[in-house]
Amino acid sequence: MSSQERDAAPDTREETPEPRVGVGEVAYLRVTQVNDTGAFLNWGRPKDLLLPFGEQRFRPDPGKRVLVMIYVDDRMRPVASMKLDRFLRDDAEGLNPGDRVDLVIADLTDLGAKAVVNHRFWGLLYQDDMTRPMRRGDRTTGYVKRVRDDGRLDLSLLPPGEARIDVVGEKVLAALAEHDGFLALGDKSSAAEIKSRLGVSKNAFKQAIGRLYKQRQIRIDADGIRRIDT
Repeated sequence: MSSQERDAAPDTREETPEPRVGVGEVAYLRVTQVNDTGAFLNWGRPKDLLLPFGEQRFRPDPGKRVLVMIYVDDRMRPVASMKLDRFLRDDAEGLNPGDRVDLVIADLTDLGAKAVVNHRFWGLLYQDDMTRPMRRGDRTTGYVKRVRDDGRLDLSLLPPGEARIDVVGEKVLAALAEHDGFLALGDKSSAAEIKSRLGVSKNAFKQAIGRLYKQRQIRIDADGIRRIDT
């Protein structure tokens, strides 16, 4: 399915109040109506936002969602554009590995997710760095994993370094609490199984359980890990 088809597909997520967004932001907005002027989008304000025909990549239908940049046109009106490449750059400036960033998921691919970073740049979130399923339009916090030589960004949903191990450890403890204090996961578990159960890489899992073991919060047995009740 192409990105245009994903934009035009029905949005099946639960109905929630539209977030209030503003100029300079990328957002996944619902089309309220289409007329001779263009399409109109709910952007969390009393007056809907205009998506002019000239800023559309295809003609959206009412009730569907489109991913747009909100900007000010030459008539000083806030309007929307689906042509994100006009506003976003591939080469990032002012960001370094480990930096915390705001993400909007733009497209899902076999590699992972193409994301808008801080409403300014494009970045890539690989499957191995996605700790939970993502959908087009999701807004989340992420981290810069790597800045490539060409300035392109590799992203992660987990913080770097020690903080990453703490976050994964919290996931392990939460999963233990949900399964009566036992998880049939360990060093010999496959990376795919760990990813499916916890949404993290095998390496991150091993680091986390190593720390939890040293902290005497878990016991590592042949058949899995057990929480130590204190």
